[in-house]
Order: sequence, then structure tokens, then C-alpha cells
Amino acid sequence: MRNLHVHVTLKSTLLLLTACICQSLYAEDDSTVQDLPAIKVEATHTGTSYAKTPASIFRVDAPKQQDNIGVNLTEVVKGIPSLQLNNRENYAQDLQLSMRGFGARSTFGVRGIRLYVDGIPATMPDGQGQTSNIDLKSLDHLEVLTGPFSSLYGNSSGGAILATTKEGQGRDSVTMGYSGGSDQRSNSSIVLQGGAHAENEPSYVISSSYFDTDGYRDHSAADKVLNNAKLTWNLSDGSKVNWVTNYVKINADDPMGLTRALWEQNPKQIDPKIAPYNTRKEIEQTQTGVTWTKPLDDHNELYAMTYVGNRHVTQYQSIPKSTQTNVNNAGGVIDFDRNYYGADFRWTGTDLLPNTRVSAGVALDAMDEDRKGYENYDAAGNYGVKGNLRRNEDNTLWNIDPYLQASWQFLPTWRLDMGVRYSNVHYKSKDHYTSAPDKYGTVNGDDSGKTEYSKTLPSATLSWQILPELLAYASYAKGFETPTFTEMAYRPDGAAGFNFDLKPSSSDNYEVGLKSENPWGYFTLAAFQIHTKNDIVSYAMVNGRATYQNVDQTQRQGIEFSWNKNLWRDLKAQASYSHLDATFDTDFTSSSGTVKKGNSIPGIAKNQAFARLAWQPETGAFAGIEARYMDKIYVDDQNSDAAPSYAVTAIDVGYKWKMQDWAINTYARVDNLFDRNYIGSVIVNDTTKPDGRYFEPAEGRNWSAGLSITKQF
Repeated sequence: MRNLHVHVTLKSTLLLLTACICQSLYAEDDSTVQDLPAIKVEATHTGTSYAKTPASIFRVDAPKQQDNIGVNLTEVVKGIPSLQLNNRENYAQDLQLSMRGFGARSTFGVRGIRLYVDGIPATMPDGQGQTSNIDLKSLDHLEVLTGPFSSLYGNSSGGAILATTKEGQGRDSVTMGYSGGSDQRSNSSIVLQGGAHAENEPSYVISSSYFDTDGYRDHSAADKVLNNAKLTWNLSDGSKVNWVTNYVKINADDPMGLTRALWEQNPKQIDPKIAPYNTRKEIEQTQTGVTWTKPLDDHNELYAMTYVGNRHVTQYQSIPKSTQTNVNNAGGVIDFDRNYYGADFRWTGTDLLPNTRVSAGVALDAMDEDRKGYENYDAAGNYGVKGNLRRNEDNTLWNIDPYLQASWQFLPTWRLDMGVRYSNVHYKSKDHYTSAPDKYGTVNGDDSGKTEYSKTLPSATLSWQILPELLAYASYAKGFETPTFTEMAYRPDGAAGFNFDLKPSSSDNYEVGLKSENPWGYFTLAAFQIHTKNDIVSYAMVNGRATYQNVDQTQRQGIEFSWNKNLWRDLKAQASYSHLDATFDTDFTSSSGTVKKGNSIPGIAKNQAFARLAWQPETGAFAGIEARYMDKIYVDDQNSDAAPSYAVTAIDVGYKWKMQDWAINTYARVDNLFDRNYIGSVIVNDTTKPDGRYFEPAEGRNWSAGLSITKQF
């Protein structure tokens, strides 16, 4: 009965909005329809505008006026339906990102979502990614793709975020900026840019910033260096080349989570039990890549991308010494050095057959990792230092994914989009650390092993342009998500060796949607249902170490609505709402006991809403006010506790001058205006005894202000 009720509700909602939109189409004369630029969608490779793309895709342009400190993606990406992007107030663990519930299990970094920056993957072949290398100072725009279309990106594509940095334009200029705020936050930056001075010469954007903070919570100080450079050649033969180089270095203390009692007592503290371990993380990453686009003629185009990078991480955890005495334990210090590289080659043909567009390509990605583990104490018993070696292995990952995509406008108002990708991931681990029997006769044996996963991922979308201002579509796609190396690192039974028994998940994704661009604004509405087999879920999180297992069946279903409108002159409004019912569809056993069918999947809010009203002229005074609502979020499979629902408000004001060769931007901002004490994110299934440290408190009322000056030459 519950599923029937949801289906009836979704159909009723679609019919109601269709009626409202159709009525609005004739509410005013056609001459009053908002004339927006016909910007083409990049993520779907369909060559269509946003209003005519049959998918849940949203474009987020970088603000023309600086209105935030410019460090976290949460400052820019707001109000995307069914996207949870939470700031943990913990720079050691990155942001918490999930789409339609995919990725919600992640205790650090990003899982189940594909990330790209200037066409270069920020996600490893196994589906593990990070947002730390996205430079907001040189950002041009982002595309957020949810729903079935994202399966075109292969493994772990429950959604995709594609960030594009600016290309140099016009006269040479330099922009220097400084922002500061609560918790001793400061961010200094410099951006150099300029257009090409002659044919076949490059335009350029070079950005560098330094951020540091004492942190909102105790033991949460961090500093970050981020450099990004982009050279662009528009060559005389019509081809275009982008060369991008990125460097990021982060040193961050890790306050970890709190129990409910500790949070209610003082949200800024850390658990006194972990204080001696000096938990922290050091990250250094360098990467470079080139993209090349070449039109062969009016109907054929080639695209190529290649990249290479290195990432080094050292992380100090709070693993007790008593736990590490087991000869099979990998220690409390993670230390790995990772080289990664890849390429993507694609051909696109248009109108080779009437009203068709076809793309065919192959993506290659690989990763080599030297991973070590050490005791987090020395011979004198001091914690938080690198001790004896306890783990030493070489891990390799690679994939070669061929793909094909086609669009066919078979009737004037009907179009069929189809795609298929063969996604495969190959894992191999070579163990170099073995030991003789300890006093109990336990041996650390050879834990080497290899495995591979593969899946054919078809997708299809049928769209109908009901009216010039109204598009309807229906989509289906098969999804595929492999476990990451990190998720396979430890077995739920505590035995030695990789958890190669962990299976990939597969999903059937269904979506119907409406889009309308009319005098009342730009509307999107989507209803979706996702059935997943062998879903990868957190089994337990103990002392910062996570293990995972498969659940036979889960289900996600919901509705999403968004609206944008230029109300008057430079007064703009934005609103969105999403309802997501994510549940286990079978009984299973977890570390906390039997989990019943119908329990909510932890880490996922059932309801979200966002609204913003802003005055945003090109120059002069600007201001904005926004509100965000998040429903309660369960912390474990048993749904034994939950982070409470909350609503927070933020305001910003500023002024932008332009005077001949000079431009000045000032701003001030207050977040969490009414000083709500709420949980920003949860650590799913933390089973640290006696009470789980599930809760990561969000910052109370906080402010920032800044100034930037631009000089053209």
C-alpha cells in the first residue's frame, strides 16, 4: 500500500504541475517570455540547452560578485534538489556529498558520485573522489547531473558534478583578495588572467590562494594552499586546447564525531578519549591534464583528454593501542602515495543520418598506490606519532570503458536518446608485510589478491516537446557501483586480508520529468524510483575504521522541484524542494543486530527545501537572503537515533565598483543568523563503545567579510 500511495502521489503531482505550467504559458503575451542565453549543456553530450535537455541537470554559475569566503563548494552549490552537500566543519575529511541517497554512507571524501574539473576526473577508477582541488577563485560554472543520464559516466555515477574554471578573456588583469571571519578564518588570493594577444597564442588564468582557520570546534585547525593554472589555445584550424595544472596541500586536525550527550553538553569540544591521539591528516596532490577538441567538418568532431597526477596522504587515527596489539591490525597511521593517470577519446557526428547525433568513445583510468600502515605510538608510549610498520602493500586499479551515445529527433516534437557503456574495474593488491607467529600463535600471512567487476550499462530517454515552452521526458538506466579500495581494506569479521567478498551494487533507475521556461520563470519537476541490488552499506565504524557489507535490496523514490525567476530588473528568486524516501527493502544483519525491511537508509534526509532572494546588479550595491531546511537524518541502520531537522538562514550584503581599469568588490555575510545548534552531518553506523560518535556539529552564528581589487593593464 505504501508504494501504491507514493505512485499515486507522484502522478497527481505531475498532473497538477503540468496544469499550472500550461496555464502560465498563456498568462502573458509571448513577447514577455524571459529571454535567457541558449547555453548548451556539456555533461550530457546532447548539444541541447538546459530547458530542452531531458534530464535532471542544473547549472550553477560562479557569483559575479564575491559574497562568501571562497573555500568550500557549499558556498556555491545551493538549492539543487536531492543533493545533500554538508560541511562537516572538518577539513581532514572533506565535504559530505550525496545525490538521491548515493554516497550517503561515506565517512570521508566522496563515494558513488563522479567528479570532474575541466574534463579531468577528480574521482579514482574505484569511485573514490574529493572536492578539495576545486578552485572557487577561478571557477566559471558547475553542472550538477542527477538521475539516469549520469550512468553514461560508468562506475559509481549515482550523479555527477562537472566543474569548469574560467578561460582568460580581454586585457591582462590581476585580482588580489582577502577575506576573514569567525574562528580566525582568513583566505588570501591572487588571480592573473588575460586573453590571447595574437592568433594561436594562449589565453591564461592563474590562481593561487592560502586559507587557514583555528576551526569552529576544538582541535579542528586547518590550512590549505591551492594553485590552479589554465592555458587555452583557440587555434586557426578550429581546434581548441586546454592545459590545466592544479596543486593542493592541506594540513588539518581531525576533531572526529561526538556522542549525543557530548554534543548537547558542548558542540565545540572533541571526545576527551581521543584527545591524546592528536588525530589529523596531511594531504598533498599535484595533477595536470590536457583536453583537445577538433571539428573535422560541419558534421564530425574529435575530443581527447589525458591527465596524470600524484596524491600523498598521511592520516593519524585514534586506534587504541590495545586494538593494535593484534598482529593482523594495520596500525593507527595511514600513509599512502598514489599515482593516477588516464585518457578519454571521443568522436561525435551530427546529421550523418537525418536528425541524429552520435558519440562513441573509450575512457581509460588507472591508479598505482603504495600504501603503508604504522602504529600511532612510539616505544615510550606516546600517542599521535608514527611508530613501527604494520602494513605494506602495492595496490593497482584500472578500467577501460567503451561507450556509445545517440540522439534521434524522429518526429518534430519527439526525440529518443540512448546510450550504452561497458564499465569494468580491475583490482590487484600485493602484500609485502608478513610476520612470524606472535605469543598467541597468530600469523600475519600474505593478504595479496585480485578481483574484477564489470557491467553493461544501457540507458534510454524519450522526450516530448509538448509546447515550445514545455518539455516532458521519461528515462531508464542501469547503474553500477563498485566498492572502493578503502571500503575493501578491512573485513567485517575482523580477519586479516582484503574484503574481496564485497560485491558491486547495481541499480535500475526510472525518472519522469517536466521542464518549462515561461513568463513565470524556469521550472523543473522530476519523479524517480531506484531499485538497488547488493547496495554497499556501512557495517560498522569503530575508532575511525570503517567496514562495509552488501544489502540484498534497497529502494529510493521521490520527487524534486526547482524554480528560478528574474522578478524585476536585478531581483532574482530561487526555490527548490525534494522528497526522498530511501529504505531497506529486505531484512539483514548488521553489527547492531537485525535490521528490518522498511527502515530508512541512514545519512539521508527525507525532505529538503531551499529559497533565496537576491538583488544582483552588475555593479553597485548587492544583497541576498537565503533559508535552508533539512529533515532529520538517521545515524544507523536500526534508526536508533537521528540528527534533528533544522532550518538556517543567511544574509549577505556588498558593493561592487567599476572605474575605468579598476574594480573593487566588498562584502559581508552572516551564516546561521539565528544561531541554531544543529548537526551538519553524521558518521553513519559508528559503533564506538559505549555510545556511537555519530554527530558532527555545524557552526553556530558566524560571519565573514572581504575585499578584492582588480586592475586591468
